[in-house]
Amino acid sequence: MNKTNLGVALVTGASSGIGLATAKALQNAGYRVFGTSRRAVAVRSDGVTMLACDVTDDASVAKLVKDVLAKAGRIDLLVNNAGIGIFGGAEESSLAQAQALFDVNVFGVIRVTNAVLPIMRRQKTGRIVNLSSAHGFIPAPYFALYSATKHAIEGYSQSLDHELRTLGIRVTLVEPTYTRTAFEENLVRPDQLLEIYDAARASMMITVGEAMKVGDTPEIVAETIVMAATDSKPKLRYPAGKMARRVNMLRRFVPAAAFDKSLRKMLRLPV
Repeated sequence: MNKTNLGVALVTGASSGIGLATAKALQNAGYRVFGTSRRAVAVRSDGVTMLACDVTDDASVAKLVKDVLAKAGRIDLLVNNAGIGIFGGAEESSLAQAQALFDVNVFGVIRVTNAVLPIMRRQKTGRIVNLSSAHGFIPAPYFALYSATKHAIEGYSQSLDHELRTLGIRVTLVEPTYTRTAFEENLVRPDQLLEIYDAARASMMITVGEAMKVGDTPEIVAETIVMAATDSKPKLRYPAGKMARRVNMLRRFVPAAAFDKSLRKMLRLPV
């Protein structure tokens, strides 16, 4: 396959935000792109084929992969982007709400990956790009459950990459920070709010909102995903954007106590 025909890419959660920008960027790079959304969408004019898929449903995922194979015959790249967020104190979400979050952000990734891997193994080649977050390797107050899902994806991806390397398949992580998408508007609210957290939660939401406004565009994250997908010598992690690279470096080299103090100061939390 050459630069004008890089193969077949499947991008979950491609109806908006990072997923939409990624589908377009991959199509421009030379992939034949299939994107997913939870509900069927109108035919797009940018060359991306959209298919309905609920990543929390085994049958839906199986049908998605079957449909892509029927149309394209192979899958060379999987971008696991579909995900949701919860904002609030860790104890403000019921166990059922936490399980629903993990079903999308973690088990959804595992479902789609498991459905695609037999194809890549038969091809003896493939690339899987999992969307993590800076919250996948640093603390994220009032994003505890979301952060936990991204920590899980980090561990899953690292282990999976070791298992698949000898089969011609590589797994990488892309780690954005705050991105200018509708993520903030679509955050799930806790289902058992506690008054004790009201003031701190409201203050943190203002901080997050301000960070989102000056955050990276989805296109910057998409460019990083294309890099992770096409790199001839893939790295495990690809920070997306200047802030992500800066945070990644600080987390590695700044002493834990100093990093903790700096993080709380940045988030306007009592040091």
